[in-house]
Amino acid sequence: MATNASRSSRPRDSAATKELLLAAATTEFAEHGLAGARIDRIAERAGANKRLLYVYFGDKEQLFDAVLRRQIGELARETPLIDGDLVAYAGARFDYMLAHPQTARLAAWRRFEQGEPGEAEIEGYRAKVEAVAAAQREGRIDDRLPAVDLFAMVLRLTESWLDAPPALAAVAGDDPRSAGRLREHRAALLEAVRRITAPRPKNA
Repeated sequence: MATNASRSSRPRDSAATKELLLAAATTEFAEHGLAGARIDRIAERAGANKRLLYVYFGDKEQLFDAVLRRQIGELARETPLIDGDLVAYAGARFDYMLAHPQTARLAAWRRFEQGEPGEAEIEGYRAKVEAVAAAQREGRIDDRLPAVDLFAMVLRLTESWLDAPPALAAVAGDDPRSAGRLREHRAALLEAVRRITAPRPKNA
């Protein structure tokens, strides 16, 4: 008969194994995408029996979805768009993507391999676009561009250097990811967003 201690340890063991599998899957999918990822490698990275992967997540596609949901959730929590402040948002998103390169790689694989977004992701973007539209109505940012287009432009600007073609990055010097180069680009990014979002003078 199982003791109370052994019964109470099982959920923790299960949760820990799931976390190990998710972490291993995040690395595997970031490196190889959905098609190239291998269940055996994920299980080996996690130090777990691959059968547990099917028990907890169903199949490789469902595991990929679970990884994406976690990445999207973490990105949303760490880079909120507060009061439609696109300058602050751009800085936070640049910092996050720089610190979490796996997120950018997973997003690229997702665009290439899985075109259909989830409802939660759509609603997340809808809320941000609505925040931009509200700031436009209140005169806090320029309203000459549709909110969805303005947000899309800022979104891509946050990754413009991190995702730059290698040949373009080489133009900047020997180390396009040096601390000095990244500081310089971040300042340029914020200034660019500031300029395209600054509200028009009242007499314009």
